[in-house]
Amino acid sequence: MKKLLMGSVLAMSSIFTVTACTSVNATTDTTPTTSKMQHKDGMKKAMNKGGMRGPMSQLDLTATQQAQIKAIMQAQHGDRKADRTKNKAERAQMQQQMQALTNASTLNTAAVNRLADQQAAKTKQRFIERVQTQHAISQVLTAEQRAKLATLKAEKMAKGHKGSEHGKMHGKPHQGM
Repeated sequence: MKKLLMGSVLAMSSIFTVTACTSVNATTDTTPTTSKMQHKDGMKKAMNKGGMRGPMSQLDLTATQQAQIKAIMQAQHGDRKADRTKNKAERAQMQQQMQALTNASTLNTAAVNRLADQQAAKTKQRFIERVQTQHAISQVLTAEQRAKLATLKAEKMAKGHKGSEHGKMHGKPHQGM
């Protein structure tokens, strides 16, 4: 049971890592290279004008829909700066605990299980919040917009899974499961 739990946690973290890498790869393949400052300035301008980014920008949203979606996203993300600081501290603490377990002369399986349960609970909560946000946004869209969004997401997934180009670009080999 313990091996199954650890295997599941490792598999989920690998999946999230691969997904994040392919998401970054999909975005970098389709956008021209710009400096980070230009990108941030452009994003701020787009959001200040009420504009959407990503697939949402291609849905011909009304001003009301844009305002509703922006409100949903703000409610979901809240104070990102405070969250980033909190998450960074939590990751550092988790890393220290993992290092202590790794360096111990004997493996404390109870502590490993506690850490795995904590990580699984965080992963589960992020998943639930993501689905809730996507559902709330979906309710703002018309049937045609939902269909177009599904098509755009499918195209992005198909494009993003042509291999691990992100890992190759950064000198890291793709690690399969």
